[in-house]
Amino acid sequence: MDRTAYLIMTNNPLVVERLGDTHEVEFLETSYEGLLLAVRDKVHEGHTLLSHPLAGSVKPNETPYRSIMVSCERCDAVDARSLSLIERAIEACRKFEDKTSGYGERALKDFQLIDWTLLESGLDSADA
Repeated sequence: MDRTAYLIMTNNPLVVERLGDTHEVEFLETSYEGLLLAVRDKVHEGHTLLSHPLAGSVKPNETPYRSIMVSCERCDAVDARSLSLIERAIEACRKFEDKTSGYGERALKDFQLIDWTLLESGLDSADA
């Protein structure tokens, strides 16, 4: 897939640092749930999810960072599968207590790296 075919929505500064010059990246200074809500807005605008919003083994609200790939191209109709996935991700996020406020700098860097690694594997597939 061409790099211009997808947009990376993220609240992870490491993703911007590593991909900001080579990929379409939308950085949002927001919480995990805030990012999911922004992605849902994109889905309502006709964009399609290209990566799962709950990828990885870290539970929502245990990590402050998330990066999600969506299509750059908009469809006339809302993609039902994408909408269902993002709505379920938001519900799952709301089930868990937010544990991110007490993390130190080192833990935050670790969570940035975890999110980056998950995104990188998706990029490898998308760019193949």
